Amino acid sequence: MLIRPPVPLHFPEEVPVPRSSRPVVGSAVAAGLLALVAAPSAFASAAFYTPPSSLPSANGALVKTEPQGLNATPGKATRIMYKSTDSTGSPVAVIGTYIEPTAKYAGSGPRPLIAYAEGTQGQGDSCAPSKSLESGYLGGTIGGVSIGYEIPNINGLLEKGVAVVVTDYVGLGTTNRVHTYVNRLDQGRAVLDAARAASKVSGASVTSSSPVGAYGYSQGGGAAASAAELQPTYAPELNLKGAFAGAPPADLGATMTKADGTILTAVIGYAINGFVESYPSLRTILDRETNQAGKDALKQISTQCTADSIFSFATKKTSTWTTSGKSITEVVAGIPEAQAIIDEQRIGKLKPKVPVRIVTGTQDDIVPHGQAKQLAKDWCSKGVTVNYTPVIQAFGTNGTAVNHLQPMIAENGNSQKWILDRLAGIGAGSNCFALPVLP
Repeated sequence: MLIRPPVPLHFPEEVPVPRSSRPVVGSAVAAGLLALVAAPSAFASAAFYTPPSSLPSANGALVKTEPQGLNATPGKATRIMYKSTDSTGSPVAVIGTYIEPTAKYAGSGPRPLIAYAEGTQGQGDSCAPSKSLESGYLGGTIGGVSIGYEIPNINGLLEKGVAVVVTDYVGLGTTNRVHTYVNRLDQGRAVLDAARAASKVSGASVTSSSPVGAYGYSQGGGAAASAAELQPTYAPELNLKGAFAGAPPADLGATMTKADGTILTAVIGYAINGFVESYPSLRTILDRETNQAGKDALKQISTQCTADSIFSFATKKTSTWTTSGKSITEVVAGIPEAQAIIDEQRIGKLKPKVPVRIVTGTQDDIVPHGQAKQLAKDWCSKGVTVNYTPVIQAFGTNGTAVNHLQPMIAENGNSQKWILDRLAGIGAGSNCFALPVLP
């Protein structure tokens, strides 16, 4: 399946929503994937995305809600703003969407909840999942074309009577900061706090004791994986039953290297922009190490959705952004402070208490297979119940993201069945014993 970026529509130039005064800059990783999303929505209330001056103390507390219209989703949607804690320990407002299914739960027991972590949408505020969900499968926007590529998966869960809450992640949509993209703590906490917030929505049939699953692919796979290993200490009261982590970028250094020069080079920019938001001390280093082309690219990327970034930066090399002519990965490796931040993002150092399914393509051309298998090994060594599923790919697809997407499509049915079984209380098997002989 060859992915072709959508043809852009010609609209007046978008005026960026005001953000924090910190300059944005870019680097790192490709969790992002799926090619095609640009997403401002005509339905979203602009005022809703502006956080109040103070937030509740409890993580997962609702800050505000409003009814939300979804064009292609079977359920009643509510846009939510909820409180989380970012990687610096500061309170942060996060937007999400809670969807109450119209269908009766097909399993036994109480209605469960999936905390759904979407794949890469972009870094502009208009790219937030809560906005792209409203555009439906295909919608014209100021920035181009919005394609709701996660909608079929979300609908598949709703049609089985499973409630779904989708996080926008930290800084995506909200007007007060830059989206921190693959920041491990920000992502994992945003997923867990979305699950906490869901049971507080008026009219929600899920409760604080409902079975919960974390589910995501690519950027979402990293977020779900992070949520699984953070849950025992960050949200121990959540009744988490399992996590699906597809193509997780557990090792950002390896992922940055793989993504460079591909159709999704821009995700490296999303990541570094996000890290500068979280770690302002990087700004001076970045100003020193990037040339004018790099500075311009990172600024442009900071307001783009994925489709726009593909048109602008597909196959570009980050070595053209640096004063030294080295790739971003090489530059980071030579700066201890920057490398330490990348190392801090490594997933697999903590132990989830629930079963985890990892799916990865053996020739993934964006998020490398080896580091995803290493995540499985790391968790297996800690005694975690791991279902590791390598999707055999006979040949490479040269940075087009075809091999990155294919396992998500090929294993979607199995992945949904796996998480639904966990939510229903069915025990999970592990294939950790077979890891040494598996691809």
